[in-house]
Amino acid sequence: MAIVDQLKTLLSEAQVNTNADDLYDASADRYKKYAKARKVLDVPAPKAIVYPNSTSEVSTVLKFCNENDINVIARGGKTATEGGLENWKENAIVLDALHLDKIIQIDTYNSQATVQAGVALQTLEDELRKVGFTTGHSPQSKPVAKYGGLVSTRSIGQFSTLYGGIEDMVVGLECVFPDGHISRIKNVPRRSGGPDIRHIVIGNEGTLCYITEVTIKIFRYFPENNRFFGYLIKDVETGIKILREVMVNGYRPSVARTYSEEDAAQHFYHFHKNKCVLLFMAEGNQGIVEATCKGIEEAVTKHQEGILEQVDSKLIEGWFNHLNWSQKDIDDEFQGMIEKDAHAGFTTEISADWESIPKIYNNVIRRIREEFPRSHDITMLGGHSSHSYINGTNMYFVYNYNIHCTPEDEMMVYHHPLQRIIVEETLKEGGSMCHHHGIGKYRSEWTLDEHGSAYYMLEKLKEAFDPNGIMNYGTIYPQAEGIRKYIQ
Repeated sequence: MAIVDQLKTLLSEAQVNTNADDLYDASADRYKKYAKARKVLDVPAPKAIVYPNSTSEVSTVLKFCNENDINVIARGGKTATEGGLENWKENAIVLDALHLDKIIQIDTYNSQATVQAGVALQTLEDELRKVGFTTGHSPQSKPVAKYGGLVSTRSIGQFSTLYGGIEDMVVGLECVFPDGHISRIKNVPRRSGGPDIRHIVIGNEGTLCYITEVTIKIFRYFPENNRFFGYLIKDVETGIKILREVMVNGYRPSVARTYSEEDAAQHFYHFHKNKCVLLFMAEGNQGIVEATCKGIEEAVTKHQEGILEQVDSKLIEGWFNHLNWSQKDIDDEFQGMIEKDAHAGFTTEISADWESIPKIYNNVIRRIREEFPRSHDITMLGGHSSHSYINGTNMYFVYNYNIHCTPEDEMMVYHHPLQRIIVEETLKEGGSMCHHHGIGKYRSEWTLDEHGSAYYMLEKLKEAFDPNGIMNYGTIYPQAEGIRKYIQ
């Protein structure tokens, strides 16, 4: 208990949480939700959850942990999906941004806002809407996700095709390194002052530093101009071709997606007719929206042979309006894992160029159906593309299954073999095994394969900024001991 006592001395007793239920909850994220719900997690609980009130307190805590070999797991909204919040060390704390919850400035003239790391995305969005602006960032976790977590995992939102990912939105930030050093990256639209050091911090998943403050771009909001398009199409390849046509012609719909038949059945039960689905949303200034709509219609006409039926736009709009999680949705899902032996909504998201994505998709689906030893337990297998660029797109592989093993073995019996097939087929075609959920702990065994010779740069960052290895042990950086114990 010496760690806890010293933390209470450094901060205050109220800022150090040792409640057993809270520590159990903090020992893993959504990745092991089934085992967590069944109370069989096989990882050590952290010694405490610590709630700093300021950047200087973050500095004090990190310095203490660095000097005493205590693993630190940075936590924001608790919506991580790849094991990034899971604890693999006996001596560990969770450093939670709960009290770093101030909106520091909303600057509409310069189109930027500054917030502390614990500000929820929805909270800022609500304030911006009052003055006619939006963050442009809308991941499914929007109601509960917080800015520290969004930036540290290179989050992306449902409107990314127009607004970009979080890395395109971050202007400047403040962060604290394990030795207590506080760094501020100033807010400018662009500069040529050496490498872009924002990207040492963005996407570091709590392995290099702790984010305390973020300045992001904000955008004018024109909800009156929103337009929706939906189509039933003959196959995934048709959808990919149309998405590509729209993007390479320079149009930027806020949403551009295509779904396989199986995945469409989960989302569009009211109209999918057992077909693949293609959909778009255009938003923004009226003139831009009109041009975007024209571009979408031209792309669809060019590939008319793959279009089976146009869908009423009201059905697409209604689906968008009910897409995000709420805390109740998360709680209900957790309760469902207690009551039944099934897993719904597991995903592995990858990215590649336009030519490779259809190959990866087809190869993955074929291999899982042919090779996965428990394919009879899979109740849904499909995917969708939801984030596109001029040179390629992503693919979300989605799979549900009935669980016929002990809760603690679920990851190894089901998810890990499925994810291995997806990663192998993606890397074989030169794609990336992780588009936006991050590496976490459960893809870290493939980090070297993902980066190849460029892993040298990642390795040197860790050596420079966290030489004692106290920041989020096992995340991003492969740790053979942890992988053997908790994965194999």
